[in-house]
Amino acid sequence: MTNATPGISADRRYWVGTVSREHVLIGVEGGFAMMNHGKLAPLLRLSPGDGLVYYSPKTAWPDGAPLKAFTAIGWLRDSEPYPAQMPTGQTGYRRDIDWMAATETPIQSLSHGLEFTRGNWGMLARRGLFEISGADFETIRAAMTKD
Repeated sequence: MTNATPGISADRRYWVGTVSREHVLIGVEGGFAMMNHGKLAPLLRLSPGDGLVYYSPKTAWPDGAPLKAFTAIGWLRDSEPYPAQMPTGQTGYRRDIDWMAATETPIQSLSHGLEFTRGNWGMLARRGLFEISGADFETIRAAMTKD
């Protein structure tokens, strides 16, 4: 884990992935990101250097307690998605990521200052992965890393 941040840039894209906290913690420990239960297509949208923040609506999937918090944040490494066996025995796809040292942060504490929460942003979260502005990413990063 790192506290280093490459900084906001027009050359990067910024993303929110919707994943339960239980699954986020597995990825943080392993240094990887997965989306939509291991599907490849969402990971192909990400590029090296992009910023990714996980939003966790629940503590566990499918029946965990409500959480509604940002649970991890990091920068995609210069690597392509790769297959890996999941605990269920199925193969899913991962991407390597440098996770920052960060504190879980309730979305309610930030929603007033985020562009993407204006309107019905819940529809975005249901997609599993959606793009946000660099300004929103920086707001979330600053809150999670206490900068």
